[in-house]
Amino acid sequence: MEVEIANCIRTLRLKVKPEAYASLNAAAVEVNRVWNFANETSAKAARPFAGPPKWLSAYDLDKLTAGATKYFERIGSETIQRVNAEFATRHKQVKKTKLRWRSSRGSRRALGWIPFKAVQLKRKGTSLRFSGKAFRVFEQACLSEVKWKCGCFSQDAVGDWWLSLPVEVRAEPTVAQNEEVGLDLGLKNTVATSDGDKLEASNFYRNIEQKISQAQRRGHKRQAKRLHRRAARRRKDTLHKFSRKIVNRYQRIIVGDVSSAKLVKTRMAKSVLDAGWGMLKAQLQYKANQAGKCVFIVSERNTTRACSNCRALTGPAGLDMLAVRAWVCSGCGGTHDRDVNAARNIRFAARCSPSVSGNEPSPSDTPPSQASRLREA
Repeated sequence: MEVEIANCIRTLRLKVKPEAYASLNAAAVEVNRVWNFANETSAKAARPFAGPPKWLSAYDLDKLTAGATKYFERIGSETIQRVNAEFATRHKQVKKTKLRWRSSRGSRRALGWIPFKAVQLKRKGTSLRFSGKAFRVFEQACLSEVKWKCGCFSQDAVGDWWLSLPVEVRAEPTVAQNEEVGLDLGLKNTVATSDGDKLEASNFYRNIEQKISQAQRRGHKRQAKRLHRRAARRRKDTLHKFSRKIVNRYQRIIVGDVSSAKLVKTRMAKSVLDAGWGMLKAQLQYKANQAGKCVFIVSERNTTRACSNCRALTGPAGLDMLAVRAWVCSGCGGTHDRDVNAARNIRFAARCSPSVSGNEPSPSDTPPSQASRLREA
């Protein structure tokens, strides 16, 4: 019996060569005009002077912008429709009457963005053609045997343009040598596994923070942006290598549900953002999906305090005890590394069977007498 293998969507991000920057910058200005028109029209429809309010959809915006291509030189009707669809999606997602304007100049200038449909981007020899303009990208060999869907051109803070293409790739399930692993996310060590491996915090931003501040004080904004991009690339490369190693080694991956959004509001904000927990979780999930592996997010409550041998809450607790990296359990006498012990408890948390209604504890965490009564019931 053959098992049907589902395909996965992967986004290729290729850098555009500088000769096309002027044309893309002009097209981005026209895209901003379409976005601002949709924003203003939707705000007036949501709060009209008379009559009932209406929440405009992408279809409504397409009818209002029909025939607008004669006023633009760089973009076509397909790009206008993609901008309307993206605006309608964000408008519905945030549930606000008016979104932020896309400014084309000034200190609050929005980064360039040009969406398109698959039929707009075509191959022409060693280059690509979009809206009547030919341009080249680095590493074009990646597009030799690829069929892309709708994508976009996007600009980074430095001013370079990138081509983002979602492509469909065939998933290749593999069987790992090890069954499962627990991952504990932290600041002293970015990741600690239940098997004892650790990814130490590299301080990608902290190491060049002084250089960034010096460049900003001298008014070298472009140099500061390049330093920020260097830190982001180093962080992404390190997390890519670690996530690939974990996906290749283990069949089931269990990660704690530590929240970056909550911790960035504390004094540890810089260290939390520098660790890149959200990026690591996203990489583990899509790489595991392509390889046929499983990723679980479990609660990490009391994983640091609980002993991984006897489950007694004898470990360090509170902000004052963060400096304690190793401790001895007073119940069983076992010696634990703080992060590795938490990773083992996270791995154990995925084995606990969930309760029926979600209020009572599961039988694996209750005393034997109570567990037997629950089974009889």
